[in-house]
Amino acid sequence: MKYQWVLFDADETLFHFDNYAGLKRMFSHHGVEFAETEFHEYQTLNKSLWVAYQNDEITAKQLQTQRFQLWSDRLAISTETLNHQFLDAMAEICEPIAGAYELIEYLDRQGICMGIITNGFEQLQRIRLERTGFLPYFSPVVISELVGVAKPNPIIFEQALSEMGNPDKQKVLMVGDTLASDILGGQNIGIDTCWLGHHRENETDIVPTWQANTLTELLDWFKANH
Repeated sequence: MKYQWVLFDADETLFHFDNYAGLKRMFSHHGVEFAETEFHEYQTLNKSLWVAYQNDEITAKQLQTQRFQLWSDRLAISTETLNHQFLDAMAEICEPIAGAYELIEYLDRQGICMGIITNGFEQLQRIRLERTGFLPYFSPVVISELVGVAKPNPIIFEQALSEMGNPDKQKVLMVGDTLASDILGGQNIGIDTCWLGHHRENETDIVPTWQANTLTELLDWFKANH
């Protein structure tokens, strides 16, 4: 096997991240009918904050609170409380991506070590790993909120490699669904990458080492290259 380590992104790589469903669930507890219009308003701000976070322009704390400022003002509930309730709702509706169990179990049987590098937040990530039974398979679990920088910053990848015992980079593969963070970050640190495209077109100049549309397709690739 070419790779001794596989590093995974979390959201939309191992887990579905349906923030619309999570927001609807969270706001329903406050008597708010959170519909498409409200979601579009939220996403307009949320997406710009995530770009700023990945560019190291704001902190994880600022992202988590600023995205709920409008609703904090409307409901007279603190941004911190709303963010905490949202992450709880996301944990409650968490579902693994199709093929995740089969891929993880196969790699484990082959003796391949697995880790996670995520720009997500600790409150959500560890609960999902525990609830899905994935937690024992992954070490390290490197969370941007705790490191202080987000992918694609090389520092978060260096942190992961350090916790992995600094293996040969040629034996490490980064798998993720986001070209600008997962794939660019892996390239910047000098490891191979696999873009989980979910049948999307690559409209950037970021070229991954490999590409798979589904985790099942990635599993087939590993089996063929064993």
